[in-house]
Amino acid sequence: MFRIKHVALIMLPLTAFVAFGFFSKNNSMEKEDNRYALRADSLLARMTIEEKIGQLSLFTTDWESTGPTIREGYKDDIRQGRCGALFNSHTTAFTRELQRIAVEETRLKIPLLFGYDVIHGYKTIFPIPLGEAAGWDLSAIELSARVAATEAAAAGLHWTFAPMVDISRDPRWGRVMEGAGEDTWLGCRIAEARVRGFQGKGIGETDAVLACVKHYAAYGAPMAGREYGSVDMSERYFREYYLPTYEAAVRAGAATVMTSFNDYDGVPASGSRYLLTDILRKEWDFRGLWSRITPPSMK
Repeated sequence: MFRIKHVALIMLPLTAFVAFGFFSKNNSMEKEDNRYALRADSLLARMTIEEKIGQLSLFTTDWESTGPTIREGYKDDIRQGRCGALFNSHTTAFTRELQRIAVEETRLKIPLLFGYDVIHGYKTIFPIPLGEAAGWDLSAIELSARVAATEAAAAGLHWTFAPMVDISRDPRWGRVMEGAGEDTWLGCRIAEARVRGFQGKGIGETDAVLACVKHYAAYGAPMAGREYGSVDMSERYFREYYLPTYEAAVRAGAATVMTSFNDYDGVPASGSRYLLTDILRKEWDFRGLWSRITPPSMK
């Protein structure tokens, strides 16, 4: 029985090293692209169905007053290939031990991918994103993401679930403070700055983390401001005001994209061919991974 807490719809930990190739064009590393792609193909050919399901599984660990803890049985899940990535696992000693299990005690020795909500700082805490946006200081915003990435990477993290680039024009929505507010132009510039800050000189650097653009798409526009509610708007309004921030982040080189918890035009975002294939993959040529994180109310 798989104890899946979060599900991502692409092979997550394989991306821990494949991503270096997928996004290497930013660093003119075509040979690396081929090397990692071939390695991923080789691994996929050897994997069982159970191991592939395991690679799709993002488990969560806990944090107590004494530090991070892992639930009973999760280490065995890692050993058996039933867990490919971990959420909320951080600090060097904790992640190092779990990574040791993954690369030394599993059949295929695929490393884990560690993700965490590094939203406005890791150890050094900065103003909330809406507060930073109010200053219109793009260089300061990029620097705050750079500091956060450096600290997070030093604690064993590979991936942050940020930046949140959702435009919101309804103060009733409960997550307004995590984005840049209502202005699309400013939201685009801040999205670019945060991606640059988190990913630094390039994926694979020891002081960089994978940025995850969220929540794609129009998560900040639910009807009546109700969290996880339906989004209903014209195509023109969607493309002019709500879609550009995600595109700006993707074109800035963001490694990953998180789907939103709402439906758009009657179709859940996580299953929308229009959003994920027609726009994200085809129009924007996004070649990274997109993930579906189960919201707390659905766990």
